[in-house]
Amino acid sequence: MSKKWTNTDAEWQGEQLRCFLGHHVIRTKEDKDNPSCYQRSVQKPASLMVWGCMSACGMGSLHIWKGTINAERYIQVLEQHMLPSRRRLFQGRPCIFQHDNARPHTASITTSWLRRRRIRVLKWSACSPDLSP
Repeated sequence: MSKKWTNTDAEWQGEQLRCFLGHHVIRTKEDKDNPSCYQRSVQKPASLMVWGCMSACGMGSLHIWKGTINAERYIQVLEQHMLPSRRRLFQGRPCIFQHDNARPHTASITTSWLRRRRIRVLKWSACSPDLSP
């Protein structure tokens, strides 16, 4: 989405201009080490996980898991929610499963589980700005 710049945007000063969010940070030499000019990234386990399923064929189940998730628990979610949703929605027709590159999704036991069940998985680039909102 592109943005048309207005006079209001041009009136930004100081911290607002130097710390504009985006791929590039505009700042002065004096601000090169100013922590407010950097976006923080936290990669901690979430305390709540939401798993959902949707396709052109309809909606599958929604599952909310309280607590952190590991590969073993993720496989349980797939067994209890993805497989039944897949059977109901696709009725044996081919489909491609999509998930991101979270550690439980890419763990060797998860990828082995998916392979054994012949579930095709969409390749997903880690941290791709084109694919991740």
